[in-house]
Amino acid sequence: MTTANPVDAQGRATIKEIICDILEIDADEMTDTSRFKEDHEADSMGAIEILSQLERAFGIDIDQAELARMVNLEGVVTVVDEAVAAKAVSR
Repeated sequence: MTTANPVDAQGRATIKEIICDILEIDADEMTDTSRFKEDHEADSMGAIEILSQLERAFGIDIDQAELARMVNLEGVVTVVDEAVAAKAVSR
């Protein structure tokens, strides 16, 4: 058993649901690597809203500098994984 990914399948589903809701797209339109801006016409306000919703949903803090890595579902899950892990270590 590995602890490399603190975000489980339910957490990943929550992340995807938040993103799809904000970008107003169906979940089946988004893949792990489809890019929010290029493939789903996201704008910077949408990115900020995604970050904010993720912070609330997972009880974490995400530096806005991480937005540069949050370009697709895979990137967002990685950033959330790291923030959850950092929070667990700081307890």
